[in-house]
Amino acid sequence: MDRVATESAHYDCNSPITSVNNAHSETEVELPGNSLTQMNLIIEPTRSPKTFLPYVRLFWANRRFLLRTAVYALLTSIVIALLIPVRYQSVTRLMPPDSQSGIGPGLLAAMTDRKGMGSLGLASDLLGMKSSGALFVGILGSDTVHNGLINKFQLRKVYRASKIEDARKELAQRSEISEDRRSGIISIGVTDHDPQRAAAMAQEYVAELDRLVAAVSTSSARRERIFLEERLQVVKGDLDVAARNFSDFASKNTAIDIPAQGKAMVEAAATLQGHLIAAQAELSSLQEVYTNSNVRVRAAEARVNELQRKLNEIGGAGIKGQLNNDDNSLYPSIRKLPLLGVTYADLYRQTKIQETVYELLTQQYELAKVQEAKEIPTVKVLDVAISPTKKSFPPRTMIAILGTMFGILVGMIWIWGKTHWERVDPADPRKVFALEVFTTLQADIWRFCRPHTHVESKVHRSWGFWTRPETSIDSQEHETRETK
Repeated sequence: MDRVATESAHYDCNSPITSVNNAHSETEVELPGNSLTQMNLIIEPTRSPKTFLPYVRLFWANRRFLLRTAVYALLTSIVIALLIPVRYQSVTRLMPPDSQSGIGPGLLAAMTDRKGMGSLGLASDLLGMKSSGALFVGILGSDTVHNGLINKFQLRKVYRASKIEDARKELAQRSEISEDRRSGIISIGVTDHDPQRAAAMAQEYVAELDRLVAAVSTSSARRERIFLEERLQVVKGDLDVAARNFSDFASKNTAIDIPAQGKAMVEAAATLQGHLIAAQAELSSLQEVYTNSNVRVRAAEARVNELQRKLNEIGGAGIKGQLNNDDNSLYPSIRKLPLLGVTYADLYRQTKIQETVYELLTQQYELAKVQEAKEIPTVKVLDVAISPTKKSFPPRTMIAILGTMFGILVGMIWIWGKTHWERVDPADPRKVFALEVFTTLQADIWRFCRPHTHVESKVHRSWGFWTRPETSIDSQEHETRETK
């Protein structure tokens, strides 16, 4: 649209109007009439809308060149796609871990019943609670798991990594571990050139996760189980010492059961005492009838002496203050039973105490192990990793299509640049400088790519020496022609 600007107003019939044409030159125009106002009309040049028709015509004129470029690009893309090593991806999926008991999970479950699974993730974020699935993902991405896989499958040799850090980085790039926020299912994907190794590595991820979850569990049942395990070892040692001391004492003093032995020995002593009284009465009656040298009297005296000796052995006469038995005695004497009973009771009490403590700790230890197994998140496999039969990389069709399109684009840019280059004036200093640089670089590259022998280099140097004056003479003649 034309824009009109009023600069001054005069009531003159011969006032001129200044207009601006497309070349921005001013022209004076006389307006007829006696009552017109003098105005300078400034008319802006109209611009025609830009179209791509010239470019389309240019590309259509060079359609054969573009077709050849597309064919070459397609062939090159196919060759590149075939040369890229094939990769396979094996995927295993894990069920979401069981939620642990507590107020927080109960509240989340109540919110889930009302508003669905979406509110569960929101509530867990608001409460600052981390799910076991996120814990599993963190463990799978740890250096401990990566080091286990690297050492088992010798990935430093497979990835050609001199350092274990580079091998871990390459393994992390080829491993894809994710958790579905809604369902909680954990996916573990491993990419490798060997399909069997990819499946084995995915299964090893699950095995390492199961081992580490049990090893680094921080539940209260685990801490209790560790404490009871350590306490059991101490109590077991004390029980062994007490039992050994008790057995040594009982073996050394032939003290099997002091109360039972005391009762039996008292009964035996009473029996011997009765037999001794009867034998002494019989001996007295025989001495009244017969002389001391009589056979029956002497037999009765021997019987009385033997009963008295046995009674003295049971009673322990003549060995006061000694706890040790003679080597020939099978049981301790009655006099030693009270002294042995004190030590025996003490050792027996210590042994029974250690046995009771050991039994109680063993029961608690088994209960703690059961509770720990309940609290530790279990790794349950939903889909087992199998050897893939279909490659996951490279997408050869896409590479061929994109390569062809890129070749066509490069051809179009070449045509456009060549056309604009040809339109530039040959005497333009920028074009002259660009040609000079291009020619110099081309000569240097050709000289570098085609090395010469020692003789050829001498010949070239000699020819270059003899051709330099000619070049200077030609340049001088050219300068004289330009001056003329």
